[in-house]
Amino acid sequence: MRLDIQTKRADSHPLNAAQIEKVFNHTFFATLGTILQGGASEPIYIPKGQNPKDYQDIQFEQAPNTENNSIFYRADYASSALHEVAHWCIAGEKRRRQLDYGYWYSPDGRDLEQQKVFEKVEVKPQALEYAFSLAANIEFRVSADNLSLPNYNSFEFSKAVISQYKRYQQLGFPPRAQAFITALKSSKQDLSYNQNNSTGNLCSV
Repeated sequence: MRLDIQTKRADSHPLNAAQIEKVFNHTFFATLGTILQGGASEPIYIPKGQNPKDYQDIQFEQAPNTENNSIFYRADYASSALHEVAHWCIAGEKRRRQLDYGYWYSPDGRDLEQQKVFEKVEVKPQALEYAFSLAANIEFRVSADNLSLPNYNSFEFSKAVISQYKRYQQLGFPPRAQAFITALKSSKQDLSYNQNNSTGNLCSV
């Protein structure tokens, strides 16, 4: 059983991955020296000055710039970009000085007990991803990220993500997450205005 979560509005255009990158980089690069970049075979966070040997198993369309902190997302997937930004928004300063925030990712193939642990740490990032998806008008689906449990019921996990989102709405989002939501909404409004009032190219965001 799956909880249906509606995010994408038919009367509004979604932001694509390149536009999301521009929004993020415009918002955070000058103050936090961090860029968002696609084209990676696997998502990864690389802090400034990290030894390339530490992530040599990942392929990049464009080599990481070791002079910046870099958030890489898969290929050109907008949902992957938003998910990786969500993890960055939660990570504290100490975590952001470590490769992939110092976490070890448990890959696909988790048993039921391991899956529950995975979901516990994924509730907040996916709640933020939900908020970002709403702001960018991108379809959102809660991800259990485990193909080895094909009949797994993610309904309770989905409810937990939505409950966390509602708590963020009531108590406030983390500061960087709120700044990103505001920037996405502003960019979305600018994009919609230009699409409705011009027959020319889409505005850059």
